Amino acid sequence: MIPGGTVPTAAEIAADVAAGRRTASDVLADHVARHRATHDRLNALVQPRHDAAAAELAGVAGLPLGGVPVSVKECFPVRGLRTTLGIPGREIHDDHDAEIVTRLRAAGAVIVGKANVPQAMYLHETDNPVWGRTIHPTAPDRGPGGSSGGDAALVAAGVVPLAVGTDLAGSVRQPAHACGIAGLLPRTSALGEAGAFDTMPHLTAVRPRAGLLARAVGDLKLAFEAVAGSSLPADRLRRRPRVGWWDDAGPLETSPAIRRGVHEAVARLGAAGFETRPLDGALADEAAWLMLGLVSADGGADIRRLFAGVRPIPPVARLLRLARFGPVVRSGLAALARIGGRRIEAAALAATGPRSAAESARLVRARDSLARRVQGWAERCDAIVCPVSALPALRHGTAGMLLPAAFPCLLANLLDLAAGTVPVTFVRATEESGRSPTWDPVVRAAVAADRDSRGLPVGVQVISLDGGEATVLEVMRSIEAGGGLQADRRAESDLAI
Repeated sequence: MIPGGTVPTAAEIAADVAAGRRTASDVLADHVARHRATHDRLNALVQPRHDAAAAELAGVAGLPLGGVPVSVKECFPVRGLRTTLGIPGREIHDDHDAEIVTRLRAAGAVIVGKANVPQAMYLHETDNPVWGRTIHPTAPDRGPGGSSGGDAALVAAGVVPLAVGTDLAGSVRQPAHACGIAGLLPRTSALGEAGAFDTMPHLTAVRPRAGLLARAVGDLKLAFEAVAGSSLPADRLRRRPRVGWWDDAGPLETSPAIRRGVHEAVARLGAAGFETRPLDGALADEAAWLMLGLVSADGGADIRRLFAGVRPIPPVARLLRLARFGPVVRSGLAALARIGGRRIEAAALAATGPRSAAESARLVRARDSLARRVQGWAERCDAIVCPVSALPALRHGTAGMLLPAAFPCLLANLLDLAAGTVPVTFVRATEESGRSPTWDPVVRAAVAADRDSRGLPVGVQVISLDGGEATVLEVMRSIEAGGGLQADRRAESDLAI
């Protein structure tokens, strides 16, 4: 069992420190004990800075995040630590703090170290040859997702109540779903990239954004207001947001537990007085393919430059190899894939790859056209509830194959919409199967992910259509309040670790 019993929220810690019921030193000591009790198995906080943090506790009491231990993703500079991105021999010694770290410190947060990432932040699996593999908090044969997987694992295991990640293609929301915690992806105008290392400097059409991870939605609101520098406009939410929803996840069939999770979330909202209506999620599928086209338009050149002669790990190397193929080779490979029954891989080959400036501009115009169609939804809905992923937490070594599972996340990234993830339920024993037999390797990997998934957490995604983080948080808070998952988790006190 993790030391200390029930894990307090960030809000509870800040209130206790402000009132003198606990000292920031006591809180840090509790965090250190939790880290030591879990690290050998979890391997998530890969660059702790506990001695440095202990010297920074003066004056934090009474600040919004006073005394709250916070981990940050390895891509954020923290003075005195390193930024490796999981690439051997590629070390940047941090001589300054990232903007988000500075803001957290100003709010009284205690930066306890950096959390693990996938190599080059290029997969939804947190594994690299520098820091090793991070393990899912409750399922040793699975990962916590990525690329903010190390931070999500730390929050889910109760090692920290709050963490900071980045998200270009689901990298905050997907790990939050996989680990059973809450996540928030603000708009670019709210936090932007917040000083994270830029792995894709030539990508301009879409950009990564800083995001937050916590065990409770209230902590996300507290932290967002603290680092954004202003309170959320409560007056905008006098009328309950109108919520549209869908339960499919694009080219990969949605697991039964994921579909049920969406239905349960919508039912909770209906019971709380929200107006809900079904929508056609096909537009999100279209957005995902567009997003992948934009991200891959440089043929992987930016990511390859990060390695500077160092060999990537096999799944990253495979993706980079595929990224280089031009249209003639890609069309041939896609044709072969279709003949072999590999329909999802065929579609991916056709939608991605190097593009000229003119072709990239056409993708941007298509994105703008899609944005106008989504705006039509906004006339009827203020927010969307939909899956985060087609699957629960993935088995180790399958993230490259199962990239399409995260397609529901890409609409918010493509259109710079505020979004979040909130836990709803767990996979039931009756939901571990049900896919039709196939030779398609992507679907077969999905079958393996569903198998023995009982007890894994299931979250839903909330996307704002009215432009507000406040809307996302209000819908997430109502979904959270309508069920017992948070109370169940707090009572369990992370016994699985």
